[in-house]
Amino acid sequence: MFKTTKRLLVASTASLTLMASSAWADGLISIIVNDPSNPYWYTEGQVAKQTAEDMGYDANVAAHKGDTNTESKLIDTAITNRAKAIILDPANADGSIGAVRKAIAANIPVIIINAELNQSGLAKAQLVSNNAQGAALGAMQWVEAVGDSGDYVELFGAPSDNNAATRSNGFETVLTQYPDLNKVAQEVANWDRTQGYNKMQSILQANPNIKGVISGNDEMALGAIAALKEAGKLDQVKVGGFDGSPDAANAILDGEMEYTVLQPVAIFAAAAIRQADNFIKTGKTGVDTEKQLFDCYLITKDNIANYTSAFTLSEY
Repeated sequence: MFKTTKRLLVASTASLTLMASSAWADGLISIIVNDPSNPYWYTEGQVAKQTAEDMGYDANVAAHKGDTNTESKLIDTAITNRAKAIILDPANADGSIGAVRKAIAANIPVIIINAELNQSGLAKAQLVSNNAQGAALGAMQWVEAVGDSGDYVELFGAPSDNNAATRSNGFETVLTQYPDLNKVAQEVANWDRTQGYNKMQSILQANPNIKGVISGNDEMALGAIAALKEAGKLDQVKVGGFDGSPDAANAILDGEMEYTVLQPVAIFAAAAIRQADNFIKTGKTGVDTEKQLFDCYLITKDNIANYTSAFTLSEY
């Protein structure tokens, strides 16, 4: 049903790298994401770009891949190109603050999306998923699948991203209510499928009888699923994800993943452009608060038919 996903991921390298031509100087919105090889960040960048272009702006998408030095250079280029606004998914909750300050000093408004800064009052807006709500939602579904007892493991995202800790804490809020659930391992896999695979292989050597894997994102979960399949253990281990990626939707259809928590990235990426447009024209975003939370949605086999395109449920 979702095998067209790979076409979504075949982005031109040129379109996702730095575009420094002065031709972009008038009416440019610069969009800086993490790593577009991940379908979540690819969708984030492309939805923002399309929305900006539909509103009459030039737009480009560049990627820092979690590196604050690259991010700083991308901000410098946006300043050189006299961008009207910068949409930024920050590389680091603390480490990105300096780059944002440079943009502000150049009188370029910055809208933060997906991952928060650890300082308020800099960005004109911060639009993020309600990660605590989504994590609790996922954890409750995970318990329903796994049961209220047994050994399990958690795959943790990038520690530099506040979302990793927020989701982990949200899982804990629910799972600690079940004293017979025993977390035997928590491994950092940095949102990455290959790391999820490698960490799962190591975990299985020490803990061959686990019943469940709860993951901070889909990519790590899909890596864990690959390792479990290779070990012949997927039938006895329930895996839950977070993001709502097309590959996770396929895994749910195939009976390999119990659920994923959909982050409404397509919604808030478009909203960030609209708020940037408002600020460019009026000096205000049109929203009363800097930090804005967007609720997540649970995807299971029961509502997978409503998953009509990347990171989108048709009923929402």
